[in-house]
Amino acid sequence: MLTANSQARLSTDKKMKLLLRLLQKAKRSNFYLAFLNIALLRAVPFNKPHGLKITSVHDDGVTIFLPYKRKNLNHLKGIHACALATLAEYASGISLLICIGTDYRLIMKTINVTYHYQAKMNVAIALQLEKKMVEEKILTPLQTNDSVVFENKVEVYDVRRNHICTTVVQWQIKKWAKVKTL
Repeated sequence: MLTANSQARLSTDKKMKLLLRLLQKAKRSNFYLAFLNIALLRAVPFNKPHGLKITSVHDDGVTIFLPYKRKNLNHLKGIHACALATLAEYASGISLLICIGTDYRLIMKTINVTYHYQAKMNVAIALQLEKKMVEEKILTPLQTNDSVVFENKVEVYDVRRNHICTTVVQWQIKKWAKVKTL
C-alpha cells in the first residue's frame, strides 16, 4: 500500500518525467514548443498572468521571453521587480531540469536580484548551463552527499541588450529517495 507521501512523490515524479519529455520534443518541434508553453501555464498557474513564454529549448538550457505589458508593470511603467525575479527563477529551474533530469528534487533556497536598468520593453533570458560545471558542482557531489546547494547566476536583458538585472538563485538539490516530508 502506498503512503500519502509516496503517492505524492509518484505523482510529482510522473509530472516531472512528462515535462522533461516535452522539453526534449520542444527542441525540435514548434508544435511541441507551443504545447509545452500551454502545459506549463496550467502546471504553474502563478506564471500565467506574466505571459512567460519559452521561445527555444537547448540541450543545456532555455530561452524565455517576458512581455512588456500592463500586468507586468510597476507604478513607474517599468517591468515589476518581482516579474523579473520570477522570469529568472523559472529559466534557472527549467534549465536545471534539462541538465540533471528527474531523479532529483529541485527546491529554491534563496533568490537575490540586483537591478541595473529599468525594463521599459520586452525582456528575455537565454540561459545555458555548462555540462562540466553541472557535473562538478551537482552530479559528482550528489554521489557522496544527500544534497547540494547550487548557485546559478542568471542575467536578464531587454530586446535592445540593456542589462536589466542579475539574479542569483540558490537551489537545494537532492535525490528523491533522500526527500523526507511530514
